[in-house]
Amino acid sequence: MTDTKKTTPPPLVNPQEMKPPLPLPQDQPGVLPLPLEALPEPIRAFVDDVATRQQCPPDYVAITALCGLSAVVGNKIRVCPKQHDNWAIVPNLWGAVVGGPASSKSPAVGAALAPLKDMERAAWREYEQEKSDYEAALKLSNIEAKQAEDNAKKLTKKGDKEGALAALREGNEKPEEPTRRRLVVNDATIEKLGELLNENPNGLLLVRDELAGWLSKLSGEEGQGDRAFYLECYDGDGRYTFDRIGRGTVDIESTTLSLIGGIQPSRIAPLIRGATRGHDDDGLIQRLQLAVWPDIPSRFRWHDVPPDQETYKAYADCFHRIAAMPREGKRARFSETAQPLFIEWMEEMQAEARGGELHPVMSAHLVKMPKTVAALSLIFELIESGETTISDQSLAMALELVDYLRSHAERLYSIVDNAAIKGAKLMLKRRDKLPSPFTPREVQRKGWAGLTEREQVQDAIDVLEEHNQIKRQYQNDTGGRPSVRFYWAAEG
Repeated sequence: MTDTKKTTPPPLVNPQEMKPPLPLPQDQPGVLPLPLEALPEPIRAFVDDVATRQQCPPDYVAITALCGLSAVVGNKIRVCPKQHDNWAIVPNLWGAVVGGPASSKSPAVGAALAPLKDMERAAWREYEQEKSDYEAALKLSNIEAKQAEDNAKKLTKKGDKEGALAALREGNEKPEEPTRRRLVVNDATIEKLGELLNENPNGLLLVRDELAGWLSKLSGEEGQGDRAFYLECYDGDGRYTFDRIGRGTVDIESTTLSLIGGIQPSRIAPLIRGATRGHDDDGLIQRLQLAVWPDIPSRFRWHDVPPDQETYKAYADCFHRIAAMPREGKRARFSETAQPLFIEWMEEMQAEARGGELHPVMSAHLVKMPKTVAALSLIFELIESGETTISDQSLAMALELVDYLRSHAERLYSIVDNAAIKGAKLMLKRRDKLPSPFTPREVQRKGWAGLTEREQVQDAIDVLEEHNQIKRQYQNDTGGRPSVRFYWAAEG
């Protein structure tokens, strides 16, 4: 027998009887400022010079510089955090500079990558000369091949097959075609990127002026294959095989890729939401270990001085010295005094990550930090001493920088709650433009920034309810499913 008994809706709300409204929380947690003292002197001086001249956050310059340097190190040196275990880390880094359109992200990134651009231009000129020499050698080879073929025909007529084969072998030698040395790639299919990685086995730096398009592509169904490849590229020490109709089988011997790019908070919010709510929780976002979202100074100061050439020269020299190091499969380890510091940090970090008090997305971020600490420590040591025994000073600088990076990660992962709080504040500010009571649909129809989607409106309403700013009312005029409306708290 069907139960036809209707559910009685809760009684109507009297706004005068609502609990006192509570102030809404801050919509963006604070972050630590960039600790310039945690950077080697050549980087520190360059970051300060660029940030002062461009009036941009120094964070953008520093993070881009570190990602660029990690790409130059590539996989020529691996860091072994343990003294006896075979655990080896490729020190490539992924970073992102987060900020609005007026935060000067692109100029900062461009300035920090200037040495890499100079190195690429020099490599291009060298390639063009090698290509010219190759084309001349190829023409000569073709002439020799034709002569060898004619000689082989004569020997064949004489019945000397062995001599004919030897002549053809001699004429079949071709000059080796040169490959252009690459350091930076901006936009390529994964198949083309794989070819470039084979030609540049030490690794590459992927630079995207706007990361949103790249990340969005990887979030769609069609981008899952690309996503799997990039996840391998972050680890930096694997092989990857493409099987494609038309291309056949392509083996990538070394998948080492560093990454840097800019993105606006509103564009990364849906991706953070996917990670925090379990839609895209494969760790892609957590791989952006060097993601920074600094506060932008409200005051702009005009500063017109020429770049400090000596400062730039010392900064660029860091790139050139590391690039000149041979790719010999070296292993870097912590010194006797640095090893206990790393062990202490590692145990504390793992205890926190496994303690159950952090959001899973933050726990996943923490357990990827050992690679960040190892990579930064090695980069700092190579700049300071050029050695592969990592001192306690280089490790201490890396650990200080990681504390700073963690505060930015916490701001980044709170972006979903931030958006809800911002939406709630906007609704509160414009409450006179909404009917009383109002429905979520009526809010969405306004088309206000950050409140254009049903989920965004509901998140903002949840915040307002939690802080007693509104109270829901169920109304059933038709005898069907009750509709929901919201009252604002009484004024005064």
